[in-house]
Amino acid sequence: MAVLSKIRQRSALMIAVIALALFAFIIGDLFKSGSFNSTSKDVGSINGKDIAFEDFRIKVSNVEKSGQGITSTAAANKVWDQEVSIALLTSEFDKLGLRVGEKHLLEVLKADQNIGNNPLFLNAAGMFDLGKFKEYFKTNPAQAQYLKDREKDAELNAKFQIYNTMIKAAIYTTESEGKLSYEMSANKVNFAYVAGLYSTIKDSDVKITDADILEYMKKNQKKFKADESREVEYVLIEDKASKEDEAEVKSKINALLSGSVVYNQATGKNDTLSGFRAAKNTADFVNSNSDVPYDSTYIAKKDLPAIDADKLFNLAPGEVYGPYVFGKYYCISKSMGRKNGVNAKASHILISYEGTQVPNQKESRTKEEAKIKAEEILAQVNANPDSFMMLAFQSSDDSSAQQGGDLGYFGSNQMVKPFNDFVFNNGIGKVGLVETPFGFHIIKITDKQDGIRLATVAQKIEASAATSDKVFTQATKFEMDATDKGFSKVAKDMALTVAAPVTVSVMDENFGPLGNQRSIVRWAFEDGTKIGTVKRFEVANLGHVIATVKGIDDSGLVSVTQARSYVESILKNKKKAELIKAKMTGTTLEAIAKATGSTVQQATDVTLQNPVLTGGVGQEPKVVGNAFALAANKLSAPIEGVTGVYVVKNIKTVKAPALKEHATYVSQLKAQTAGDVNRVLPALKDNADIKDNRKQFNY
Repeated sequence: MAVLSKIRQRSALMIAVIALALFAFIIGDLFKSGSFNSTSKDVGSINGKDIAFEDFRIKVSNVEKSGQGITSTAAANKVWDQEVSIALLTSEFDKLGLRVGEKHLLEVLKADQNIGNNPLFLNAAGMFDLGKFKEYFKTNPAQAQYLKDREKDAELNAKFQIYNTMIKAAIYTTESEGKLSYEMSANKVNFAYVAGLYSTIKDSDVKITDADILEYMKKNQKKFKADESREVEYVLIEDKASKEDEAEVKSKINALLSGSVVYNQATGKNDTLSGFRAAKNTADFVNSNSDVPYDSTYIAKKDLPAIDADKLFNLAPGEVYGPYVFGKYYCISKSMGRKNGVNAKASHILISYEGTQVPNQKESRTKEEAKIKAEEILAQVNANPDSFMMLAFQSSDDSSAQQGGDLGYFGSNQMVKPFNDFVFNNGIGKVGLVETPFGFHIIKITDKQDGIRLATVAQKIEASAATSDKVFTQATKFEMDATDKGFSKVAKDMALTVAAPVTVSVMDENFGPLGNQRSIVRWAFEDGTKIGTVKRFEVANLGHVIATVKGIDDSGLVSVTQARSYVESILKNKKKAELIKAKMTGTTLEAIAKATGSTVQQATDVTLQNPVLTGGVGQEPKVVGNAFALAANKLSAPIEGVTGVYVVKNIKTVKAPALKEHATYVSQLKAQTAGDVNRVLPALKDNADIKDNRKQFNY
């Protein structure tokens, strides 16, 4: 009813305009979405292999049905990623001539819980029976397609397992690499240096333009590779309650406090209705007058609205408080009584044993052994109550061990029954031993909270129909004026704030701080949308977003706006380096230090594996590498480092003693490269020719 009451009534002319616009939108959408005249029958291609739209659509639909609320766009993105991965990997499998035997295929199928653990395919011993499996599909031809699909998936999975194994086998570490790793960690260098730090030059003294950033990105394209994007500015005009609306809600809820007289048409007489204070059935009164139903639970003081918590918690039974504001509601509350100990706080030490519901046990033990250990810990706690926290940290099998066993506050029946009964039937400070399906618990009750039951009438503070009409008119005027007069100018004239630009890719759902606004993203990539195009969007529970396209980037690089925070500091340091190098004149460190206004510093026993300079400088691998490369007492040219420009003088290089073998270092390197197999697919994607036509099909 609240929604229906806010439907705006428009003139016949406005309705006609909307109808024509809607018709144009539907017709245009049909053409753009591929229903009539899509420019392609395929949703995309990978290395020349097309992905048919109809097959893609069916897969997206299946993901939507099984994804528990997943959006159409998210489903399309998921299926697209799968199709790209499968196409690229299948191509690699074919190049290698990978084949899968029946036994391997069967093992993969059995690993599917719907097959391997299906009672239809198990024998009397509960084991998978190949004969039953084959017989089922032989006698149920209607399920043949299901088996065919599963076999196709299993074959792909089996080939991927072989492919992964081959790659892992090809990744190896040589003895020479182990030797180099040893030398990088054991060889040491001592050197003196002069540092001209970038921080000594103000950022304002070096200017970086958009052209500088773009040039840097073009030289480092792989780092900044991106899909085509749109930069969109917007103005948000919120459809929210005015001060008059708030006053009206407050007045209405105030009126509910006392009784009122209303005319009864059925009897032709006036009836006196009880107010909130005198209502005989408070729960019914709340449910009849509140936007939030009656809640009979007891609430601890910490869970009440912070500003009004003290007054609400200390209400006498039957006493009323309000009106007060809580979130987006005006409220009045009546105390329905208090209750002791509605929440409790406890700590525990869990000693589990084999067969309990607790994973990751610290040690394997029987139930009898667990009970003995729990009783020993209980005795320790009783002898020294202050030892509880440390004992929990050392002995508990629960994740709360890291917090000394502290479980925080919880309500009645939130814990398993034996645990709950002990905590809520005993007082603060009580320590005891309880058994649950998780094991044996040594429990210490550390606090309890009383609660109050409140009957609260809450009415939402929202925009009235009149306010919404004003907002609609303002938003429509802004849209029309901005199209003709310029977005920024009209925003300034109407005292509206233009939000920071949002950069979006074609298949994005989220639109900056506004969250999921797929319609805005889709519009930004429509054929008719150009730089300067303006459109208004009505966003539920928010208001009106009037958007304009500020920039279109088809370069294949991220936008300058996105790259600036990363690139700007690099380029500023480059320019600062040139200024610092110009000052570094002289043939000795002392002369260079004097010219730059700095001092000669010393670095002792520095390694290539840990190239850290002390004094808050941090890692400087290029500086340390140059120091190692210098002969004793030789001076380097200026070196552009991470934090400044350095000139170094080698004092002494100390080489570590030679080892006969480097197996330890080889093993360490092998462990570090174990995950390199996961880099294969991203590499295949980087080198593939991928064409994505999804935007033509209106996802």
